Amino acid sequence: MDHQRAIDILEEFVSENKQAHVGRVLSQRTRHVTLVFEDIDKSHNVSAVLRTAECMGIQDLHFIQNKNSYNVNPGITQGAAKWVSMLHHNKYGNNIDACYDELRNNGYKIFATSLNHTSRSIHELNPSDKTAFVFGTESDGISEEAGEKADGFVHIPMQGFTESFNLSVSAAICLTIFKLKLKEWPPLTDQEKLVLRSEWYRKIVREADLILKTKGLTV
Repeated sequence: MDHQRAIDILEEFVSENKQAHVGRVLSQRTRHVTLVFEDIDKSHNVSAVLRTAECMGIQDLHFIQNKNSYNVNPGITQGAAKWVSMLHHNKYGNNIDACYDELRNNGYKIFATSLNHTSRSIHELNPSDKTAFVFGTESDGISEEAGEKADGFVHIPMQGFTESFNLSVSAAICLTIFKLKLKEWPPLTDQEKLVLRSEWYRKIVREADLILKTKGLTV
């Protein structure tokens, strides 16, 4: 698709205030950090994380689906799902490899969240590295394979008797620690912003695809 042309066509249907708001959000979006969920079995937990991630400027969320699929809980996400990119890895016999290969090809270091004997504190990670945090189910955590194939294990230090936070809190803490250390997220490229603005305008404008087709633009 010609994203710039799509923007030019749809912009007349988007108010100036909304255009400015989209621009502000894009300026604070990042792909420097991403979250990965392996076979999550309770969709409401991930939906809470998705809402938090979108609020904090995270664009991409990865879902490894060897056993379980993820369906958005709209009551929890409050519309956040339409503004993030959800990447579902469910086409192969081993979707862990498919997901990890894609992440590494895009320059990410992969850290599995687990209280493993080799696990490092979240505070020890270098926030300047592109980082993917992998989360498993609330009951069992990540699989052995997902842990072994990651670049390392990471945990959030605890000060009480309980050994772990729930999924949504854990993800929020990881993102907050990195954001505080970096002060500002590394931004998207101009091309990434262009593509996302085009995609978001198509979600903002009613019957956007029909409008584009009438202008001769293939969707």
